[in-house]
Parts: sequence; structure tokens; C-alpha cells
Amino acid sequence: MEFNCCSEPSVGVEWELQLVAAQSLDLFDGILPLMKFFPDTEFVKPECIQSCVELTSCIADTSETAVKHIEQSLSRTLHRCSELEMSVIGAGTHPFCRRLALITPTERYMRIEESAGYLAHTQITFSTHVHIGMRSGNEAMRAMSRLIPALPAFIALSANSPFWRGHETGHAAYRHRILAAARNYGLPVAFRDWSDFKGFYRAALKSGMIRSFKGIHWDIRPHPDFGTLEIRTMDAASDLQTLRALTAFARVMTVCMARAEEDEVSRVLALELPAWIEKENCYRASQCALNAEIIYNKKGDHRPLRGLTEDLISFCEPIAEELGESKNLGLARQILLAEPGYTRQLEIFSENRSTAAVTKDLESRLLNEGQAIFVAPDNTACQ
Repeated sequence: MEFNCCSEPSVGVEWELQLVAAQSLDLFDGILPLMKFFPDTEFVKPECIQSCVELTSCIADTSETAVKHIEQSLSRTLHRCSELEMSVIGAGTHPFCRRLALITPTERYMRIEESAGYLAHTQITFSTHVHIGMRSGNEAMRAMSRLIPALPAFIALSANSPFWRGHETGHAAYRHRILAAARNYGLPVAFRDWSDFKGFYRAALKSGMIRSFKGIHWDIRPHPDFGTLEIRTMDAASDLQTLRALTAFARVMTVCMARAEEDEVSRVLALELPAWIEKENCYRASQCALNAEIIYNKKGDHRPLRGLTEDLISFCEPIAEELGESKNLGLARQILLAEPGYTRQLEIFSENRSTAAVTKDLESRLLNEGQAIFVAPDNTACQ
């Protein structure tokens, strides 16, 4: 397994959106009829469950280019969904759906269902994934190891799943609690270098733990075929501005962790924390988002996650300017002031005492954006 290196820190986005029935706004198993409208595009895809559609960007040179490309797919998807009496929303979980998921009938997803059993039908979650081009497998492993203690910041900024099966969960990003039940999800292992990772990979294949690297569902994982490091820990964004912010934050953080000297990184991040602390910090971030207090040393001392996130954004600003990401990284800083998406869901619920009202608001946010987008050829934004 070789790592197909990227000479530049390219960026690509995968945005998992929920398919809902136009009238009830409950999750709708509509991916098969929807895909009949998109037989030849690689930018609108099915996912494991039939109530999910994944919009993917081109390989882009900035977060803005990637999101502009996704805008076109969003507009087309909303148009086709309306013809099928469906709609689309963006959030880490659906606010009130109570039924089990129906698995998409492809060979890969059928194997997942066979392996996971009942769990495959309960993993009804939706996320934002960002791929960043890496110059080597060793660079990817260095960035991945350094990003582990920064994962709470990614979880907090993207937190957008406070409801599950009609209940207010008390968690900002409950999606993480659902995924915790499955194998190969959550925190990655820190590897010394690419050779160390390949040793793990060979053992995992031989033991039957995985069939390919796609069976590794860590919060961060390498994608050797693409030559990228993939950030997978973020909830699905509810709108394009949030998608811009999360994509820019993921890109500049990854490049910064790959290139910075270790003593520079250690001034903002506590490296080599015990695994129990890293796990606890991610739990706190999923529960309280930016309001969490995270542990930053082996003695148990803690600090506000909001402050750490602000420090990380400041640390990355020079790289952001170099990469043309300053404007969109500024949107990530705005989330620190305006709060992540889960807060709006909770505010709508507090005003209406209705998860249906929450879902309606989520739908409106994407419908309004989709109607404002000029529909151009698939590759327009990438040229």
C-alpha cells in the first residue's frame, strides 16, 4: 500500500445531507430514485443508509473553490428532490426520526450490514469530511498524530446534533455517542511514520479486522489512494457558510500541524497526552462544545475549550494567509462568537417545543441557499 503523494495541499469536501419527506420532514429512503437523475456524476453519491445523499467537491486549491463546486450540486439535488416530493437538511442527526435505517443495496454496504448486524441500522448519522493533500505518508502521519489533541476543537466548532429520536439529549454533538457503539470509530492511533501505519494495516487485513482502509472509520484517517489526510470528526453543517468555515479550519490546521516545528506546536497543544485524557476531552467537547473544560496535562489541570480553539485559529493564521484561507478561517472565528449550529436548534426548540419546528428551520436554511445558486456545469467552480 503506497501513499499517492500530493505536491500541493489540495482540499476536497464530502457533505452528508439528510433526505426527508417534503410534507412530514421525517427521514425518507429516497437515494435510489434520486440517483437515477445523477447516473454519470461523481459529485452526488449514495451512502450506507438510503436516507443520506453525499455531495462531494472537486479537488480544489482553496476551501472557497471546493464549497462553490458543492453549491452547484446542492442546487441540482434540491431541484431533483422537489420532483420526488423530498427535501434536504443538514445536521449530524435527525431531530425526531425514530425508525431504523434502510441500507443502500451495494456490495460494500451489504457487507457492512452483514458484519455489523443491528448496529448498521442504528448508525443514522451525518457528517462533514475534509480531505487535505499531503506531500508524503510520513507527513500525513505527523499531521494525524498532532491533530489528535486538537479533535475537541473540531467537534465543538461543528457541533450540530443535540436531538435524537425526538429527545433533547443534553449533548451538543450526540452523533459521537451513536458512533461510539461501532468498531473502528473514534480516536485514531498515533503512528511514528508511514511504515508504522503500514504494519498496522497489514495486521488488520490479516486478522479480518478490516477489508480495506475504508473499514477504518477513525476521526482522522489517511487516504492513500487520494494522497490525503481525511478529517472525519465533524457533524454535517447546516449551511454553506458553516461548511466554508469548517473546511478552511480543517485545511489550515492540517497543513500547520504537518509543517510546524514540534516546539511551535507544543506551545498551543498538549502533545502525547494519555489516551484516557484524549478520550475524555472528546467526550466533553461532544457534550458541551465550546463551553467544555478540557484537560491539558497528566496532572488533570483543565482550561476552556473555547480558549484553546481561539489559540489554534490564531496559531494557523500565517498559514491561512499563505494558502488563501484567511477569509474563510475568519468564519470559523465567527463561530466562536455566534456559537455552533446546535445552539440554533436548541433555541428553535425552546421557542416552539417542537422538534418538527427544528427540522423545518434546518430545511429552510438549505432551501434558501439552493434557490440563490446559479446552476453551472459540474466543473465550473474548479476551473
